[in-house]
Amino acid sequence: MRILIMGGTRFVGLHIARAAITAGHEVTVLHRGRSGAHLLPEATHLIADRDADLSLLRSLLHGRAWDATVDVSAYFPHQVRRLAAALDPGAAGRYLLISSMAVYDHPRAPAFTEDSPLLPTDGPEPDAVTPATYGSLKVRCEQAALAAFGPDTLLIRPTYVIGPQDYTHRFDHWVQRLARGGEVLAPGPSDAPLQVVDARDLAAWTLSLLEQGASGAFHAATPPPFTMRDMLEAVASAVAPAGTTLTWVDDAFLHTAGVTKQALPLWTSDPLIRATSAADPAAALATGLRFRPVADTARDIPTFEPLPQALTPARESELLAAWRRG
Repeated sequence: MRILIMGGTRFVGLHIARAAITAGHEVTVLHRGRSGAHLLPEATHLIADRDADLSLLRSLLHGRAWDATVDVSAYFPHQVRRLAAALDPGAAGRYLLISSMAVYDHPRAPAFTEDSPLLPTDGPEPDAVTPATYGSLKVRCEQAALAAFGPDTLLIRPTYVIGPQDYTHRFDHWVQRLARGGEVLAPGPSDAPLQVVDARDLAAWTLSLLEQGASGAFHAATPPPFTMRDMLEAVASAVAPAGTTLTWVDDAFLHTAGVTKQALPLWTSDPLIRATSAADPAAALATGLRFRPVADTARDIPTFEPLPQALTPARESELLAAWRRG
């Protein structure tokens, strides 16, 4: 296949591009030239900002055609519409949008499926991506994709994506912390739902969907029940030295102490995020999505500079001491 990847030089897009090249497909990546181009010497690189002048984007894409287009960098619906306008008619082939589990309104029940209600999109389109607008913007992107590219559109809704090259380092934080050992502050409740997917598994499956000619929406998420405890214990089994312990600290205590979710990545007490962290991936599993053990992912994470807002060792010790005092 000839595959166009919008934003194929960082994390998810990079892994999809690598998987496609390894499988023998002809890959073109359109990106701004700011990162990762050297990691894909086998690909054709088109350097452009998708938000720049439409005529420039159209001139770059004119006369080119692909069997599939994978869009990992659309955060606003106008970006989807502009891409459709810049491509020659039919040149996109099958369009696949990497969306998000954040598109859902409060699901009806745990293990919810892809037909669960989405967030409303009433009112003007937000002009900035924030935690409050991200989900509704992704809903609008999905709507724009279906309108522009038709019913064969593929909508991939991942939960937290983990693995090498993750520039957010959310999962990586816990790998690095547990590798230090000692008493580890684990944010409760321990049974809070949490779903992850390794970017390499997501990439291989995404490519498989295109090869199958699939369409529709799919969840990319660890089969529930999977919890914060499951994740931390899996990471600990891979990287923690002997004697490492997890001390579960109540989320109300952490909030009272002024601890933010940035200080403890992947932890949240937001009821909507928790509700949308128990999705049913049966449809994706039926089409071939497979998950490597979280412990294996943890072993593949390189060291990095600590996240600036993460708990420092001193602050973690203070909180643990206060927790024990009650």
